[in-house]
Amino acid sequence: MRIKPREQLLDMWQALARHSFDGGVWSWGEDGERSSVADAERLLCLLYPATEVPAFRLDDPDTTQPDVKRALSPVGDPTDIPFRLVEVLDQFMRRHRRGASPAFGGGHLFAPVSPGQEITAEQREVDVVDSFSMSVSLCLATLGFLKTYRGRTGRQTALQLIERLEDETSTRLTAALVGLLRSFAVQAVDVSSRQGQSLVRLLGRGRHSDRQVVERFQRRFKSLRALITESVALGLDTGLRDELRNENRLFECGWAWSVVQGAPEVLVQPESAHLTVAQSPGIARSVPSLHFTVVALDGIIDLLSDRTLVLGLLNPEQQTLAEALRLRWEITQQYWSAIARFDEDAWPLEDIPWQTTTPQQESEYHSLTVVSVLVHDMMRRRTTDQDLERLASVMERLAERGRITGGTLREDPAIGLHSPGVTVPLPGSESLGPPMTWVMSDFSTQLLKRTVQLCSLSRNPASEERLLHLAERVLDHVWGRRIRDGEGIGLWDDVDAVHPGAPPSGRKPSWSVTERVAECMVAAHLLYTQPPVRSRELTAPAREAISEAAHLLGREQEDHPAPAPRTAQAQWIRGVEADLRRARALVDAQPGTALALALDVLARLDGLARARSADREG
Repeated sequence: MRIKPREQLLDMWQALARHSFDGGVWSWGEDGERSSVADAERLLCLLYPATEVPAFRLDDPDTTQPDVKRALSPVGDPTDIPFRLVEVLDQFMRRHRRGASPAFGGGHLFAPVSPGQEITAEQREVDVVDSFSMSVSLCLATLGFLKTYRGRTGRQTALQLIERLEDETSTRLTAALVGLLRSFAVQAVDVSSRQGQSLVRLLGRGRHSDRQVVERFQRRFKSLRALITESVALGLDTGLRDELRNENRLFECGWAWSVVQGAPEVLVQPESAHLTVAQSPGIARSVPSLHFTVVALDGIIDLLSDRTLVLGLLNPEQQTLAEALRLRWEITQQYWSAIARFDEDAWPLEDIPWQTTTPQQESEYHSLTVVSVLVHDMMRRRTTDQDLERLASVMERLAERGRITGGTLREDPAIGLHSPGVTVPLPGSESLGPPMTWVMSDFSTQLLKRTVQLCSLSRNPASEERLLHLAERVLDHVWGRRIRDGEGIGLWDDVDAVHPGAPPSGRKPSWSVTERVAECMVAAHLLYTQPPVRSRELTAPAREAISEAAHLLGREQEDHPAPAPRTAQAQWIRGVEADLRRARALVDAQPGTALALALDVLARLDGLARARSADREG
């Protein structure tokens, strides 16, 4: 199916409104399934498109478009919709608190390593990086939404609620930024250790000896190692700094699953009274996780976006925190981008599946997370067509190995990527009870999003077409997984619909997958808003056709008297001249369109010439 973000987002909104609003009142569902992550994801299904896609704006009732009104009719009329959203957002802020401070617990999304064990209530309340990141995106979208809606409503109750919600949202944003800072992890790895040997094998791939890999690692990461060890802003303890300075040690960096053990409290300005969020001791071991690293990077990208800057959504303390996160973002991007392409002749990323070092797991999902980092890096740096082609090949292979574009056998192990998903241990969680895990089931939507983003980077028509074709095939798979009956009808995720034999979903919506679909559609909208890829091969023939058309039009005007104004012939000549001017204006940006216009002008001029010839012969 073709990617039609407007139509597909409206379908999602209609299903979301039908599911979540009962008589205009939001229903959170069962308390036993409470999670700050899932609740934020559900709200972002509405708020993210509403703040990123102009046609879906909800903050100004006068500009709400007719198809949006119809999709959200269960919520109310255009003046009710933003007010209802403000009420729901206020409920979210109050629903996820621990005392007076914001809470970021994983809730029911945490799972025990052993199915027979029960996770303690204390463990379910542990903050998780997914919640920090989702809260950053949600809070920024909320602050931008409120900024406009405040000036578009005269309701006194709405204005009072907006004022309170702005304070609560700003506090939660600050707490989320602090949480991300305290969850950043750097791990020094001895080459002879199990983790070190795993990293050496990943980078060497049997083509280089351990010594060669270590020497190349030292050269490649010398400046980055110095940046990490010398930067006071990272807050690393003295022992870790000394370990990192030892060039016989390798290292990894990124985000752990939660606040790391021994993470110092974040102080912005000691004399400031604005930073009042509670900072609980960390329990996660200082081990970077690929999944949580990519999740954190996604949230930080929203934090550093032009929209955040233009709207002035951050207060001075948050700007300081954002700069500290920018440093970690830059370090992490550089590290994993270099790891993915460690050997120019044969990227480690091209050896699927990717194997993590701590814990040692290999999965196509981990390959996709590394792809995500690389796509982020390519979106902010100039890249080559060759790199795009190589990454496109990796994504095509991931789609095939994930049984998205290939046939599926019953009881195919690849189905496990989608249901129940890929399980990642949470080291350190055992200090509060049974060891916990985190399950990711968004392989297909992550692949779709990264394919669309990569498509927007391509400046080569053939590469763009190749990636767009892949994106459409992945969308076929994703759209086939919509729930067809039960309470979640029209939402995601029913894996059994495309992979018979997959574990039953229970027909309850997965807000993780549904929110990722919304992100995919926003990415597709951004793809369509940028100029089309210019074909260099069409530029020369377009210019030649324009030149020939201009010459023939000039001859026609020289050989025959000018027609009287306001006659059909005069209008015909003006139309030809207008199309020719349009073709000249577009020849650099849209040579295909310019060529089509020039060819149409040539056809009309030739028709006129044939008509004159027929008159003379007659």
